[in-house]
Amino acid sequence: MSKYVSVEHLKYLLHEVHGMDEMFRLSRYREYDSESIDMLLDSIRQFSDKELFPYLKEMDEFGAKYENGSITAHPQIERIMRQAGENGFICSHFDYDEGGSQMPYMVGIAANFITTAANNSAVGYMSLTAGAAGLIRSFGSKEQFEEYVPNMVAGKWGGTMALTEPQAGSSLSDIVTSARENQDGSYKITGQKIFISSGDHQCVENIVHLVLARIEGAPAGTKGISLFIVPKKRMNADRVLVSNDVFTAGEYDKMGQRAYVTTHLVFGEQNNCKGWLVGEANMGLKYMFQMMNGARLEVGLTGAAIASAAYYASLQYAKERPQGRKLDGSGGKNLNEPQTLIINHPDVRRMLMLQKAIVEGSASLLLLCAKYLDLSHNGETEEERRKNHLLVELLTPVAKTYPSEMGIVSISNGMQVLGGYGFTTDFPLEQYYRDVRITAIYEGTTGIQSLDLLGRKMTMHNGQAVRELIVEISNTMNDASTFDELKPYAEQLQLAVQSTEQVLMHLMSFAMKGQFEKFLADATIFMEFFGTTVIGWQWLAMALSAKKALVTEQMKRSTDFYESQIHAMKFYFKYELTKTKGLAETLLNTEQLTTVEKERAMSLFE
Repeated sequence: MSKYVSVEHLKYLLHEVHGMDEMFRLSRYREYDSESIDMLLDSIRQFSDKELFPYLKEMDEFGAKYENGSITAHPQIERIMRQAGENGFICSHFDYDEGGSQMPYMVGIAANFITTAANNSAVGYMSLTAGAAGLIRSFGSKEQFEEYVPNMVAGKWGGTMALTEPQAGSSLSDIVTSARENQDGSYKITGQKIFISSGDHQCVENIVHLVLARIEGAPAGTKGISLFIVPKKRMNADRVLVSNDVFTAGEYDKMGQRAYVTTHLVFGEQNNCKGWLVGEANMGLKYMFQMMNGARLEVGLTGAAIASAAYYASLQYAKERPQGRKLDGSGGKNLNEPQTLIINHPDVRRMLMLQKAIVEGSASLLLLCAKYLDLSHNGETEEERRKNHLLVELLTPVAKTYPSEMGIVSISNGMQVLGGYGFTTDFPLEQYYRDVRITAIYEGTTGIQSLDLLGRKMTMHNGQAVRELIVEISNTMNDASTFDELKPYAEQLQLAVQSTEQVLMHLMSFAMKGQFEKFLADATIFMEFFGTTVIGWQWLAMALSAKKALVTEQMKRSTDFYESQIHAMKFYFKYELTKTKGLAETLLNTEQLTTVEKERAMSLFE
């Protein structure tokens, strides 16, 4: 079986870098220990080896077939959903009495990393179902929970989030799907939604759509949006599933993730579509953000996990492919020597190391965000919960964006390692490249995430979240500085943090003058700058844990493993963190080239 993920590295991140074992002190997780978590991850790997990875290419070739108003997905999806439900994989973070395992969210992220690396299209069906069930659990009534969630947890029913509309795109304030209250307390739903992932297929008995819509007479903009449960099929008086007038108008033919259906849905074409209000009216967007924030972490995970699979595929190729000869002492080649494996060429090693640095750095950030999310809900004190809430809010757009954008870069380098073969269907790199591209668009494009980071998260609570993050980074830098080998890198990261503060002060000067377009014009550049710095912090933390293990000789893994972490950190600091200097120079440049008068804007592109 080909390797597509390092479970050992995930365990290292959980236990040694991010201190997951500290979570077991919390009453919610007291029944877990490190051994049970490791056994769970091993079982997830076995499930992925058997049910997910072998179907990756076959599912891509099968795609999703639309005919006569319905979509057929690969039949293995049904088996995956049922087995995931039976094994408790779908909603593992739920309480025991809700059908869950009260699993720490960071363990769920590690598990999803494994399954997504094995087959990224298949896992989306489970993830969206879990997200939709979680929304009903958090904001729905007891009756709604009992009506829908048990079948979703069991993998018998699927779930979606239905936000985007043809005329609105990412601008949710412009949605027009309407809801009119019926006499029985339900609502008549009318409208269309596009790009609905897992919106229709034959692999589950029913699909529960979480739909944003406007109740007639609601305020304009986002303040008038409500959230509704709109199932594909509804229960009649005899408790039999019947059509709920949710019509599938089409399936989008996509560049990648072809096994993951993406639909255009029409609600109420026959004037007989019913929805049920979740929580209070006009609170829909607030509720949906719970699912959206979780979904953003999942998208970042998807980017990193696909890049992981691509890394190990290109690494395997580099270890097996002989080509060319190494330079001898005179700078020439001895043609009498046999060809060398391409992994022996420095430039190939550089590309492989870049892949490793991106994949493992991204995984570290995602697991840390999951820890912050766990503690924001289950911390022992209000202060602990508040601090961790601020940290996860600040880092979520980064954890979505860096793995997505840099996952593309990582896989592109993997294709380059394979040369011409990387461009063929003989090897999986071309599929991974197609599959990963959507992650920079899913759940808010990179531009939207960047506006969120700079425009909202950096300024929220008068910058308190940024101050909390700097404390966290400073703690890592101070610990690393106690080791002579790591001290120069701690100092390098300190300079990047100081540069961040300088850039923020410069950009905030525009906001304080009310010049918000200038303030946010280079938000995407700031995201790259800040994300690169944050991943530098993660690599220093990984190297610090490795150094401590080597010095104390309390090693749970091989010496080579720990030394490889320190080596990869040094690589990242030389080749990636140094890029923040140029990005800072761009951000501090006062010349305005994209914020011009409206009358001149179009003429610039003639």
